[in-house]
Amino acid sequence: MLKKVFGSAVFGVEATTITVEVNVDAGVGYHLVGLPDNAIKESNFRIAAALQNNGYKIPGKKIIINMSPADLRKEGSAYDLTLAVGILVASKQIKADDLEKYLIMGELSLDGNLQPIKGALPIAVKAREEGFKGFILPSQNAKEAAIVDGLEVYGIDNITQVINYFDKGEKLEQTIINTREEFNKSLNFPEFDFADVKGQEGIKRCMEIAAAGGHNIILIGPPGAGKTMLAKRLPSILPPMTLHEALETTKIHSVVGRVKENTGLMAQRPFRSPHHTISNVALVGGGSYPQPGEISLSHNGVLFLDELPEFKREVLEVMRQPLEDREVTISRAKFTVTYPSSFMLVASMNPSPGGYFNDPNAPITSSPAEMQRYLSKISGPLLDRIDIHIEVTPVPFEKLSDKRKGESSVEIRNRVTAARTIQTKRFQDSKSVHYNAQMNTKQIRKYCELDDASMQLLKTAMERLNLSARAYDRILKVSRTIADLEGSESIKGSHISEAIQYRSMDREGWLG
Repeated sequence: MLKKVFGSAVFGVEATTITVEVNVDAGVGYHLVGLPDNAIKESNFRIAAALQNNGYKIPGKKIIINMSPADLRKEGSAYDLTLAVGILVASKQIKADDLEKYLIMGELSLDGNLQPIKGALPIAVKAREEGFKGFILPSQNAKEAAIVDGLEVYGIDNITQVINYFDKGEKLEQTIINTREEFNKSLNFPEFDFADVKGQEGIKRCMEIAAAGGHNIILIGPPGAGKTMLAKRLPSILPPMTLHEALETTKIHSVVGRVKENTGLMAQRPFRSPHHTISNVALVGGGSYPQPGEISLSHNGVLFLDELPEFKREVLEVMRQPLEDREVTISRAKFTVTYPSSFMLVASMNPSPGGYFNDPNAPITSSPAEMQRYLSKISGPLLDRIDIHIEVTPVPFEKLSDKRKGESSVEIRNRVTAARTIQTKRFQDSKSVHYNAQMNTKQIRKYCELDDASMQLLKTAMERLNLSARAYDRILKVSRTIADLEGSESIKGSHISEAIQYRSMDREGWLG
């Protein structure tokens, strides 16, 4: 008897429906075809034990299973439940009249219990698109899949629940969540808060500007100055994610199985902080069957690279194209996968190998030549994509011991959100530009016009401070953001002068 069951495969952040055709006939043998990987080929042992431990068995007949489309490689253990149900129905051990209305996925343990799968959200989205009535999957992934409206989602713990649902008509409990309610739950309760930061008012101002305009930022300072502490709090002042951004972000984390068990939508912006020993494949994504890298996992959030010069140069260089295009494309001989990677880059570094500026009173001093050699590990093209450079100095004891709390992240975020709203209106006709940091040359000329006095100020600053040519556009973008934070339609001299301060590494003779 021939029976069809439906599963799904995930490529990139999109799913493809897989038709599993099970044919049980006279003879002996178990044949699994359709480009399965080793995990799927081994599934017959897991299925046999799971069925036997629950009162069923794989029949001693000739079983041919085809996973269609046959030219598309399938991988992972998530097809165990799909194959097991197909075998039971095709061998007439159970009946299932409306099996074709459901998409079934899950990894089996030997006792028949279900283990979580990867990619539940994109699979659920595809199931709804293709008109399936329901999606049966492990209970750990049920909330994640239930984000999708218009699809019945049933989370199960054991294969017997599926068998009894189809064969005996026993009801399964449908997982229903209110997506908007789930999304709004944790918006105003950031894990890290700027109220905890003592002093560093100038750096907080920089972080606010960076968040308001989506600008990449680099913090330069000695150990213990608070660079990491400040970077970890940046997501708390970014505007709340829209529902579309939350879905997009959850999708990417779902593909690699990073969504927490029994969790639905990701409401907080991601913060990723890879170690400096990371490979370029782990950073941008890839592998024989490409998976998202750290830059895609930080999509709509923050990628923090601590001790930037310690990263391998080739690792940093592969970020240049994703920083510009805000997506990464991984090509293989038979297919190409594109992952979104629109993130804010926050980097931190010591000014020298010893960790301190060229200061004779520092515990470990480095010569200007050593500092120059250390800083030259970061290439000009990469530095060109970082809008704000700021020096971080240690906090004096008086401020550290002050018991008064600083301004909270929620208060700062309100100002940032107001500035982003201005930018959303400004760029409403552009599909690829949403905030100031994304402006191209044409838009800079249009939205960053200066009066004569401001232009003269910028010219004088560039000549006297020996600012590089690449600093010109960055200063205009940052000054546009500063003006937006103040609600000013035009860029004023004060905005330009503040933006000039944030180009430390462009200054000739910065090393003293």
